[in-house]
Amino acid sequence: MHAAFSPFLKLFSVVVLGAALAAPAADAAQRKHTSSKKTVSVAKRAPVASKVTLRKQSTKTRSTRKVSASARKPVIAAAVARAKPSFGELAGLHSSDDLLDLKSSVALVIDQDTNEVLLSKNDHAVLPIASLTKLMTGLIISQAHLPMDEPITITEDDIDTEKNSRSRLAVGTTLSRREMLHLALMSSENRAAHALGRTYPGGLSAFVTQMNIKARLLGMSDTRYVEPTGLSSQNQSSARDLAALVNVAHTDPVLREFTTSPGYEVAVGRRTLQYRNTNRLVKSPDWDIGLQKTGYISEAGRCLVMQAEISGRKLIMVFLDSAGKLSRIADAERVRNWVESSAGLASGAHHAQAIKG
Repeated sequence: MHAAFSPFLKLFSVVVLGAALAAPAADAAQRKHTSSKKTVSVAKRAPVASKVTLRKQSTKTRSTRKVSASARKPVIAAAVARAKPSFGELAGLHSSDDLLDLKSSVALVIDQDTNEVLLSKNDHAVLPIASLTKLMTGLIISQAHLPMDEPITITEDDIDTEKNSRSRLAVGTTLSRREMLHLALMSSENRAAHALGRTYPGGLSAFVTQMNIKARLLGMSDTRYVEPTGLSSQNQSSARDLAALVNVAHTDPVLREFTTSPGYEVAVGRRTLQYRNTNRLVKSPDWDIGLQKTGYISEAGRCLVMQAEISGRKLIMVFLDSAGKLSRIADAERVRNWVESSAGLASGAHHAQAIKG
């Protein structure tokens, strides 16, 4: 009987084994097909930029952003967020060429003393500026001459419901206004920046109004603020405007100190929280930085503004919408090397002319 069924058992084994091997391949093909359809649908939803100046109106409200945990899809949401193009990409700014092959789609380098433009790339484009917003937040707080030792407590109103970013300042944390300002400017602490605006005389709306008034007074005609952290993509400006802001902010000793300190510690209850500067260049011996601020949200890309002295020249540098985590730092290094080499060539030419004369 065993011998009689041997051919049948062999055939059955081949069929079962074949089906087992084919199943994963079929599942993979199905997943690939589904993924492809998702990618296409996301691409279809991406807006088309018709202008360099883009104003994105947010339709989110605090009530609609609060979704139950069971309704959330964190894996899919994270994948979509990573694939989300910046406003600069949508406007086609990354295709622009420049002398140094910068990765930032917008760049501006100005001599602070003479206002000479050394390098310019899409400097009139109006884009989201992310946490560069906090430079104006700091300027308003510093110039308001409010009590810097006054305690400020983080509340639920300071929780980010725009990007759901994390913070080590839990609700109930109390720090002085000085400490909040230091953390906002040095390590881009969003809850600290929001609390500074919320506790301003007249409240958050009065604070944002002052931000926009100050922008007008500084001639920043391309700039608009809607909140003090930069988490909203509606906070927008141009490289020209930001250079003007850096120039004024650099005159404030508090902003110079807080934006360039490498690290800072704050006592929270029985714990001591250690914070680091978001710009690693402040610790580099190759750099002499007088003021700086970094920023990032997906709509803005990687951003950086700095005042620095290079080869005896005080320069203001603005980099917006840089692609890649370290690209804005690399762009700053490219500019520094270029300025140093240009200064060396100019010095050599002057020396040769003097010998010839």
